[in-house]
Amino acid sequence: MKKICVITGSRSEYGLLKNIISEIKKSNKLKLQLVVTGSHLSNDFGLTVKQIIKDKFKINKKIKILQKKDNETNLTKAMSYGLIKFTNVFKTLKPDLILILGDRYEILSSAISALFLKIPIAHLHGGERSEGAYDESIRHAITKFSHLHFVSTLSHKKRVIQLGENPKNVYFTGSIGVENIKKLKFHSKKFLEKKFNVKFEKKNLFIIFHPATLEDNTQKKNMTEILKAVSNFKNYGKFFVYPSADLGGKSIIKLINKFVKKNKFSFKFKSLNQNDYFSFVKKCDVVIGNSSSGIIEVPSINVGVINIGDRQRGRVKSKAVIDCKPSSKEIIKSINTLMKNKKKFLSYSNPYDLSGTTRKIISIIERKNKVKELIKKKFFDLEKVL
Repeated sequence: MKKICVITGSRSEYGLLKNIISEIKKSNKLKLQLVVTGSHLSNDFGLTVKQIIKDKFKINKKIKILQKKDNETNLTKAMSYGLIKFTNVFKTLKPDLILILGDRYEILSSAISALFLKIPIAHLHGGERSEGAYDESIRHAITKFSHLHFVSTLSHKKRVIQLGENPKNVYFTGSIGVENIKKLKFHSKKFLEKKFNVKFEKKNLFIIFHPATLEDNTQKKNMTEILKAVSNFKNYGKFFVYPSADLGGKSIIKLINKFVKKNKFSFKFKSLNQNDYFSFVKKCDVVIGNSSSGIIEVPSINVGVINIGDRQRGRVKSKAVIDCKPSSKEIIKSINTLMKNKKKFLSYSNPYDLSGTTRKIISIIERKNKVKELIKKKFFDLEKVL
């Protein structure tokens, strides 16, 4: 049996990976190894490792790398600790293949460690663009460390090949997030209100905003503009989720806490599991912020999205997503546009929607009998250089 080591470092990433982890566990050809790191192990971000334990997955190793202070120096410290700790863990677990998703710095640490230990890597959601954050560079770097690529759209497949990856090892499988949503049994308003001690109004807004990490200290200003905008919708319910563990996230959290304390109809969550998260989204009229979930998954549950600022600039988007500058006037205008034209916006298709994603990924990994041979990569040159 091939040992497949799955790395997860954040709530959103785990929500995407959960079904794949479950399928690996069920497979009679694969043996699951699970390593948990990043914000999963932080009280400040909801200690979401509890959800993994609740889902009854065995955690082989926990790697603590998150630093207390929110600055560039501690970010590089976290990555350096990750390099050392992932190396030790991989030497102990001896996986045949590492499976990682996305573009976070802790995932980059795991990829670098795997490279020097000559362990092949399968990467999900490569080739995507998010030009307002350092995730963009990390994602493309991870592509070059990786050997199998499972991408969400055809344009992303072309971009991974453009980076020199062999087309034979680049698979268009669609988005696991969209597939996961189709399998969810959404909670009722009554259930959510009781579980979280909240109250829905006739109209509701869902807000999740992360730092644009390639910008200098804009997160506080931009979040203030969002809060100024949503405060104009006085009788609307407002549901906030804390940002990811990125530089500048703590200043956003402080603003959320202050706003919720002073404004009725407002509620906050450190974190939500996937089912709760999308159940809240489905019960709301508009999603506001800059989360990749608003672009990739939310259009598939018929909720309009306002994507603010540059963090997700460059991503393939449904027409149901409105791009908006971080200006309270523009945000108010966009909310009103969505509210007045719901049927129009909800009729648009989602480019990330493709059936059978998880099964395709698992089948390809199961069929790869000689994964060690993937280690020696040859740069694939395009026939025509533009």
